[in-house]
Amino acid sequence: MTSTVEPLVAVVTTDLSAITRGRSVVESKLQKIAATGVGWLQANLSLTPFNSIVDPNPWGSSGDVRLVPDLNARFRTALTGAATPFDMVAGNIVELDGGPWLGCTRTMLSDALADLKAATGLSVIAAFEHEFHIEGDFEPAHSMSLAALRRADPFAANLMAALAEAGVAPEVVIAEFGTDQFEVTCEPADALAAADRAVAIREITREVARCAGWRASFAPKIAPDAVGNGVHIHFSFVDEAGKPATYDPAQAGGLSSRAASFCAGVLRHLPAITAMTAASVSSYYRLKPHSWSSSYTWLADRDREASLRICPTVTIGGRDPARQYNIEYRAADATGNPYLSLAAIVRAGLEGLKAKLPAPPLVSGDPTLMSVAERKKLGLVRLPETLPAALDALVADKTVTGWFAPVFVETFVGLKRHETERLAGLDPVAVCDLYRTLY
Repeated sequence: MTSTVEPLVAVVTTDLSAITRGRSVVESKLQKIAATGVGWLQANLSLTPFNSIVDPNPWGSSGDVRLVPDLNARFRTALTGAATPFDMVAGNIVELDGGPWLGCTRTMLSDALADLKAATGLSVIAAFEHEFHIEGDFEPAHSMSLAALRRADPFAANLMAALAEAGVAPEVVIAEFGTDQFEVTCEPADALAAADRAVAIREITREVARCAGWRASFAPKIAPDAVGNGVHIHFSFVDEAGKPATYDPAQAGGLSSRAASFCAGVLRHLPAITAMTAASVSSYYRLKPHSWSSSYTWLADRDREASLRICPTVTIGGRDPARQYNIEYRAADATGNPYLSLAAIVRAGLEGLKAKLPAPPLVSGDPTLMSVAERKKLGLVRLPETLPAALDALVADKTVTGWFAPVFVETFVGLKRHETERLAGLDPVAVCDLYRTLY
């Protein structure tokens, strides 16, 4: 007698530690589950990357919410190499009556996008670009070389096939600059779908690596002297008619006036939102000058040291620059929840639009070689250099904290201060090694 194992579908949420957690159901029950969700707990928002719950936290041991799958955010592939298909559905955390829960970061992003559109008519198109390391038994190879990619064969081909089957729409996979470092990019999509894809990319990459007998790590730094792993968040805008609204060839750098005000808002609040987009102790080993990450509140045209980089466009074959034109937010990594990271960027940009902030200067050159007066004239402020400093900047920026319920801010800050205290006795080598295993 033959028995059939029914596939499982994971209904997931990504928490403030940027860990994707959830509950799995048999596939035949998914439609039923979609109506009412699965049980979840408010205190899970205080889960640390060490798999403990911050104590005390604002939630305690009582109370319940529901995790409701969004069937439009389902990612399924049988090509990871696992015995059963990878099948994951992103969900929203709601109250027991179905109303939004104040701690759901996916809802926070949806609300931020809706507020931006209501106020300006603009919608965000986005893509998350991921760097990661593979721990495997590889022969040495040159950075960014064909040999470096081929020595891991068939990892890259399997990864791209799995991502494509899952609906992530991958574009490019490369062996990156760092030792055993890789990068994968995907096509742009509406901002909520882009954040969903970011979660899927991380989890599918980890599974393809695991099935090859390796381990993928998205940690910001796997060692203090290693090349860092960033998550570059690309964004652009379309208007109510669906036409590109980021590019204006008559303006400096080609940045439209509305896009410029948006960027000005991001730069104004960047020291505070960095705590959310670069959310670990080791994140700040990466955010240093001359590391091709970001270190100042800086907008530049095609400079990878800037926090906001205007990306290149091509006119080969008569391609339209307006449809390619986008901005890259570089002060982010995979310890930041992608929904919260993008929500913070959108909220900050909306503040700039509402205040009609002027276009920030396009900066060229090295801020570390400028005088204090020169940096002040250009609006260049050093980003926080540690996670505690970033949390202090977050708490001090009442505009940013005002975007969220007070109990959510309390939870986030408490979680991250706990993380800092937990690692206080470790040197940078040990900190990086721990995050390497956690992410």
